[in-house]
Amino acid sequence: MLLDTATYQRVLGDELRRLRKQRGWTRRDLNRRLQSDISLQTLATYELGTRQCSVVRLVEICLALDEVPHELMARVHQRVFSDSPVGRIRVDLRKVVQDLQPELLPLRRWATGKLAEANGGQHPAEVNLDITALERMAELCGLETVELIGRLRAISGVAEPVE
Repeated sequence: MLLDTATYQRVLGDELRRLRKQRGWTRRDLNRRLQSDISLQTLATYELGTRQCSVVRLVEICLALDEVPHELMARVHQRVFSDSPVGRIRVDLRKVVQDLQPELLPLRRWATGKLAEANGGQHPAEVNLDITALERMAELCGLETVELIGRLRAISGVAEPVE
């Protein structure tokens, strides 16, 4: 089994953000509860899954959130390693890069970066995006999630439901 590190980081960040919001806290509120000095930008990148978090830092954040670290990780593992592909869409990054819809520029930039990594053998040219990733991409593109999914499907079969 191969580990998709980008998906793992994104799901971990999603769980951290969910816990913070569940408590009604801003990132600043969480930051005040941490033992070490972490910038708000760093917390944001952890929640977005764009920056890796050390184990020690993750435990510190969990403790500040009054969350047992292994329970958080169990939820992350359930989401990442679940065999159920429901709610995922397969996207061909090469076709996304070729599409010129101005609203999809953030998605195109992301796909370009992923393809550059793929040339190094780290990532495939096709990826499965789950609903969390699609929601984030839609937000970046200024679209509703349903509209982004429709546009992806319209790009010459770029995105198809995984069954």
